[in-house]
Amino acid sequence: MSDTSRYKITGMSCAACQAHVEKVVSGVSGVTKCEVSLLTNSMNVEGSASPEDIIKAVENAGYGASVSEGGSAGAVTDDDLKDTETPKLIRRLILSVILLLVLMYFSMGVMMFGWPAPVGLVHTGIVVLEAVLSGIILIINRKFFISGFKAVIHKAPNMDTLVAMGAGVSYIYSSVTLIRIFNVCMEDAMDLMMNELYFESAAMIVTLITVGKTLESYSKGRTTDALKSLMKLAPKSATIIRDGQETEVPIEEVKVGDIYVVRPGENIPVDGTVLSGSSAVGESALTGESIPVDKEPGDKVSAACTNLSGLLTCRAERVGEDTTLSEIIRMVRDASMSKAPIARIADKVSGIFVPSVMGIALIVFVIWMIIGGGLPYALTRAITVLVVSCPCALGLATPVAIMVGNGVGAKNGILFKTSASLEEAGRSRIAVLDKTGTLTKGEPVVTDVFPAEGITEEDLLKKAYALEAGSEHPLAKAVTAYAEEIKISPVKINDLRVFPGNGITGSADGVEYRGGNERFISEKCTISDEVKNASSKLASEGKTPLFFTESDKFLGMIAVSDVLKEDSVRAISELKGLGLRVVMLTGDNELTAAEIGKQSGVDEIVSGVLPSGKEAVIKKLREHGKVLMVGDGINDAPALTIADTGMAIGAGTDVAIDAGDVVLMKSSLSDVCAALRLSRKTLTVIHENLFWAFIYNLLLIPIAAGVFTKAGLQMSPMFGAAAMSLSSFTVCMNALRLNLFRTHNPSGDRMPSDFDRELKLLDNEEKSVFSDVKEINMTRTMNIEGMMCAHCEASVKKALEAVEGVASAEVSHEKGTAVVALSSEVSDDVLKKAVEDKDYKVTGIE
Repeated sequence: MSDTSRYKITGMSCAACQAHVEKVVSGVSGVTKCEVSLLTNSMNVEGSASPEDIIKAVENAGYGASVSEGGSAGAVTDDDLKDTETPKLIRRLILSVILLLVLMYFSMGVMMFGWPAPVGLVHTGIVVLEAVLSGIILIINRKFFISGFKAVIHKAPNMDTLVAMGAGVSYIYSSVTLIRIFNVCMEDAMDLMMNELYFESAAMIVTLITVGKTLESYSKGRTTDALKSLMKLAPKSATIIRDGQETEVPIEEVKVGDIYVVRPGENIPVDGTVLSGSSAVGESALTGESIPVDKEPGDKVSAACTNLSGLLTCRAERVGEDTTLSEIIRMVRDASMSKAPIARIADKVSGIFVPSVMGIALIVFVIWMIIGGGLPYALTRAITVLVVSCPCALGLATPVAIMVGNGVGAKNGILFKTSASLEEAGRSRIAVLDKTGTLTKGEPVVTDVFPAEGITEEDLLKKAYALEAGSEHPLAKAVTAYAEEIKISPVKINDLRVFPGNGITGSADGVEYRGGNERFISEKCTISDEVKNASSKLASEGKTPLFFTESDKFLGMIAVSDVLKEDSVRAISELKGLGLRVVMLTGDNELTAAEIGKQSGVDEIVSGVLPSGKEAVIKKLREHGKVLMVGDGINDAPALTIADTGMAIGAGTDVAIDAGDVVLMKSSLSDVCAALRLSRKTLTVIHENLFWAFIYNLLLIPIAAGVFTKAGLQMSPMFGAAAMSLSSFTVCMNALRLNLFRTHNPSGDRMPSDFDRELKLLDNEEKSVFSDVKEINMTRTMNIEGMMCAHCEASVKKALEAVEGVASAEVSHEKGTAVVALSSEVSDDVLKKAVEDKDYKVTGIE
């Protein structure tokens, strides 16, 4: 079985390093997938390779590796997010700047502007002092040289290589010149001192790059602020009851089954179930919902939520890394670690960037020597090319935006499972909404009460309440809930008897009471045409009428319906404003679906669709553009899986729900719009970052090379180093702007210019085909012999998923099984042939 392990990587300085580590680890036997994050200096590896082999491969490539605390893609620890690099860089920077100021005083102030120098310190002495000060600064920043030349030895030059070559060549050339100064006449010596010494350039290069690295490190640390704030929510201790006594213990010691108490104002320590007490609990930390939720015995509570009023006694059910909070943190981290498709362009460029720049610098040097620029000038141009080139901005352009975007989503109860889902969601052109639980509340409620002539509404409800209290049917629960809400007391009715699909009967004092559908009631009571007409009108509005009688006397009618959520109409309007066509998908009859569709304002309706038919609808809609499917993640799982982007809405604390690329904690349809806005804004920031990273290098490398010298446009190595140091910082700060983005504000919504509001996605004939789709067995479990490893699993999975009608296949060589999810009917013989063509034996299909 393929396992996922997480490692800390040290020694990476740019995108070229990241690409090299990914390449060498991907080549280790048993590794099926490797993703390296320059942003978090971490690596996720999937496959059966041992940690020892992986660490050895990384070390052989010139970097350091260690298994992360927890050892896998499990809990996120403080160590994962702790910024250890910025303090080191600040110390380096302070020392470098102090020495650089002294160096610049002598090299610029004394030598060029005649500032006072210590008594007895002549020009040659000043030059020697410059060499010493510059050398000390290079030693302080020796990491550039160690990392850069180690990378060259391992045939994977990186950004540090460029810096080390630029600063190193400057210092070596200046040192050679210094020796020459002591062997020539004073006039020639002065000329050499003024024109061919680059000690201050060497020192300035590494100092300015360190400035950029410090700013970059600081801004990179800020991108994990959302994760850090979530981790701070987790209580450090819990008050548990042991031997009848309350005892405060560290959170790590709480076990499943422990009884704990939470007082008003305290955060809930672990996920659990309320045993006693009632309170309002603020869940905004997890769901983004500002309105507190009332909790009573039997209700679930989650870690990090705040108890606002009463005392709660709870039983621990999920502790440690299994809590909802830990799952959210882990999901945000893993999504940030995964590669977005748009990042592949930058990755490809980064892999060849540094060698290309080194080649360009060499060519520039040779050309200037040939055309008579002279050694000092040719060297200056080559050094400037080396230090101005910046692969870091390319490597950080996408991951910093993804990290911040995921953090913003988490704070708003929107969880993107992967970077790809964050990128793709905003590109959706068609939104398919499941009706029940997505557009509507998913629980029937009483909408109308029609007492018969001579019967009061209270009398009808008392008797209906008494009858329906004996039924577990959702419609019956709607009646009882309504009666309880308006404080109705039921009459006493005995001998309750349920008739499934029809209704319920009961008796009191020899009188029979009935409640149910029209046909069931008509057996004992005559229903007037006026009531029948009213019933038909209610049915046309998508409501279900319930009839009630006392003996043969008609008591009245109560209408029950699954009503729209409060924000559904507004959310659908916002989806249209975002340029999406909205399709409602439901198993309800055409009449009921049409009424809900009319109320909500959707563009198209597909009714009478069974679960297997939902997948067929999604497949057809994908012919018109990228499809976003929104459902509850349970009975919609196949449709969510097959859509370009699946959103599981109303997950609550079940954030680990398998179906769906995006998990929405709340049941608000407005969060779908918020997720799309966040996706589009994040993608915009990524495009801006990539544009800046590419255009920066495209513009400045030619200037550094001296292409525009005749136009009077030149660049010194010091300016090149400053520009390089600011490029990565700019990319990071641009990404941090996402923290200011208001996900629920529709004012900036724009409809694509090519959007056709009049386009019909499905004609009536196609809709009727979908409505006629018959229910089929949607899964097959295949018993397979001959699978030995993860590669076997991958081979079988690929073969099965290539079969028309197969939505997905989960293969395990350890269990010897393949669980196949079907989107349409596929014969067992076809499945068997697909596997056996790969030389594995199928022993049975269930």
